[in-house]
Amino acid sequence: MNPDLNSRLEEILSEPVKSKITVSGGCIADSYKLVLNSGKIFFLKLAQGTNYGIINSEAQGLEELRKVAAINVPKIVSKDTDFLLLEWIEEGNDSTESSMEKLGSQFAELHRFHGDRFGFKQDNFIGNTLQKNIPSAIGSDNWATFYAENRIKFQAELAEKNGYATPEILTLLERLIMKIPELLSDTEEKPSLLHGDLWSGNYLIDVAGNPWLIDPAVYYGHREADLAMTSLFGGFSDTFYSAYKSAFPLVPDYAEREPLYQLYHLMNHLNLFGKAYYGQVLSVLKRYAF
Repeated sequence: MNPDLNSRLEEILSEPVKSKITVSGGCIADSYKLVLNSGKIFFLKLAQGTNYGIINSEAQGLEELRKVAAINVPKIVSKDTDFLLLEWIEEGNDSTESSMEKLGSQFAELHRFHGDRFGFKQDNFIGNTLQKNIPSAIGSDNWATFYAENRIKFQAELAEKNGYATPEILTLLERLIMKIPELLSDTEEKPSLLHGDLWSGNYLIDVAGNPWLIDPAVYYGHREADLAMTSLFGGFSDTFYSAYKSAFPLVPDYAEREPLYQLYHLMNHLNLFGKAYYGQVLSVLKRYAF
């Protein structure tokens, strides 16, 4: 951390910084445990390079989640274009059945908070990828249109630009985009506030067993899209899903649509990390595009 930023932080916090300890924080930012002379602790996230939009995106997402008060979300202590300073959450040893039950029921409560239209007030980021949240006039009122245009079509255009979209993939994507309204028919719900990127690395369990959400990619969408991400990379416990469904039952046949919603994240990983995800993308496309 450069001396100028250190001085700025000490001015904001009104006391000297005793130590800065590197902590894991993903691949899109540098993260630190910031300890002051008084013993107070904060979480500091710094933008890598000049990609300052990611910091602002995360701050807005945290603020949007906090206003619902359904699940704990760290308080923003201070922010600027190049850093985000949050309250420090002391993690417990492990997720317990009790903590996962809380997370499931509280996640359902989050989804009961509705917006007027699909999308968000501005585009943000999912990982290092721009997430298109400003819908067309039609897409703001129609979930299938929003999902087809702002999620699958946008990722398809990125894949073609990045050289990952083979003729086979492009043909299947074109067919799928046309079929999305049919595939999502009879599942209409009001736009729910979504975390947007909830997997096992984007929540914490504190020492009291309470869950906290971190690293959001928020927007207002169909809650099935949020739930599908939780089961993509290892999934959560059965207790989590049972608690969620008990608090907010799902529309019938959700399991048939789950891979369609996971496709967005698989395509994003294809664009971020390369051809290792090509096979999974192709498999989902073949499931739906014929």
